[in-house]
Amino acid sequence: MSIGSSRIALLQGTLDLLILRTLLLGPAHGHAIAKAIEFRSDDVLQVEQGSLYPALHRLLKRKWITAEEGTSENNRRAKFYRLTSRGRRQLELETSRWDTFAGAIARILRPAEGEGEP
Repeated sequence: MSIGSSRIALLQGTLDLLILRTLLLGPAHGHAIAKAIEFRSDDVLQVEQGSLYPALHRLLKRKWITAEEGTSENNRRAKFYRLTSRGRRQLELETSRWDTFAGAIARILRPAEGEGEP
């Protein structure tokens, strides 16, 4: 795996995690998922359609989410995505992995007092 493909996998995995976490709150259509991620990140994270819909397709293929047709709050046809039990288990696993990863990065960025720089 090249550095470029590792970076893409990390970014895709992070977006997948954010989508799964958002759907833990209940079913939502694509635009609502993107807006929820934006809102919950205080507008730091912006999810473009070109990233969101391939991620949703990937999650459907893995059976971590399902989709059904419905009507959005502005009376438009939309697909509503729902977390599956398999997706819930994956969310728990990925959250644990993310916590481990984030902790490792934090230890490097903010070493404990008394640790000298190499």
